[in-house]
Amino acid sequence: MALLLNSTQAAVTQLYDYYLWTLSLSDDRTRGWLMVDSPAPTLLYTLLYLTIVCIGPRLMRDRKPFKLNWILIPYNLAMAVLNFYIAFELLIASTRLRYSYVCQPIKQVTHEEELRIANAVWWYYFSKLLEFSDTFFFILRKKDKQLTFLHVYHHSTMFSLWWIGIKWVPSGSTFLPAMVNSFIHVLMYSYYGLSALGPHIAKYLWWKKYLTMLQLIQFTTALILGINGIRSGCDFPLWMQYALVLYMISFIVLFGNFYAKAYIEKGKKAMYGEVCNGHICDPVPSTSKKSE
Repeated sequence: MALLLNSTQAAVTQLYDYYLWTLSLSDDRTRGWLMVDSPAPTLLYTLLYLTIVCIGPRLMRDRKPFKLNWILIPYNLAMAVLNFYIAFELLIASTRLRYSYVCQPIKQVTHEEELRIANAVWWYYFSKLLEFSDTFFFILRKKDKQLTFLHVYHHSTMFSLWWIGIKWVPSGSTFLPAMVNSFIHVLMYSYYGLSALGPHIAKYLWWKKYLTMLQLIQFTTALILGINGIRSGCDFPLWMQYALVLYMISFIVLFGNFYAKAYIEKGKKAMYGEVCNGHICDPVPSTSKKSE
């Protein structure tokens, strides 16, 4: 028993020492920023999110769905504005710094534009916390069919993984996926906000399926760039490039499966509100039904 306790204590000590070592490798520029120093806030918020996903639908089972258009419209438009700000900041700063879209090493300098990129990446990380509201709105509106594995996987992992990004790699090649994804989110949240206005507007939003196509193109491009970075020896943290490749593969499989079910398979049912990817779901079921 004593031997087991000693072995356990040694393992815990070794693990803690490794944790301290990894912290020593973090980027000094984001030290002291909100929720960056410790993983605790990110992990706690993620755990709370997953808990609500599990118990929320049960709590709503015997309740009527909430009519939330009064908050859905301003929320989605605000998220569109935030993502536009992030994409704009990353585009301007990376252009002025002449960043490479193929391979951009991290420069731990306090240049104004470098800090501008780090600041935008922090806002991108923080926006993933705000996006938990997407799920909460589904639960309150009893849109349980939209709480798919893809939706929950996407929201819970993005927030956690981008804490790693802002902690260790807040600049360099990190800017590109954040910038492209933010631009796509501008389109997606604009779609959300307009759809929430009602069926008379939703019927004109013909470009819904192209958003999923853009996401797949984004993931495929990121996968190719990640593989190229590994093969070419890009001076960007190798562990981050491997993580990117694996993460993009998971998204391509999951989003590709969604796209096939929603738009390719013949004889499918009407997909309004029936199938949901990480973000795109119809707030209104069809033009013949009342909006919520």
